Amino acid sequence: QVQLVESGGGLVQAGGSLRLSCAASGGTFKMFAMAWFRQDPGKEREIVAAISWRDGNTYYKDSVKGRFTISRVSAKNTVYLQMNSLKPEDTAVYYCAATFLSSWPPRTRYEFGYWGQGTQVTVSS
Repeated sequence: QVQLVESGGGLVQAGGSLRLSCAASGGTFKMFAMAWFRQDPGKEREIVAAISWRDGNTYYKDSVKGRFTISRVSAKNTVYLQMNSLKPEDTAVYYCAATFLSSWPPRTRYEFGYWGQGTQVTVSS
């Protein structure tokens, strides 16, 4: 079983930056991809960015391109989401996710079987 532990959320003013971290443990050597999702109350959980564990290919939601960067350190089984130029509409609970089997790029929550507990990101205007 894969366990995912997130950290790094918080409150920031618009235009500011945050970095989220997600440490994976347990059976990670065959992971296909990891991703960050976010969810507002009453809305669908949406993918923000994904990274291929094997070759580092990345995918971004259009609204975060140029502002967010997903990266991984394979030796640490850790994935990061660097978020710059944050906007109030980026406010959500952010979840780390992992999948062992998917197409590329993965786009929906249903392609991911392992989830972190979520971390709140709040961007004030």
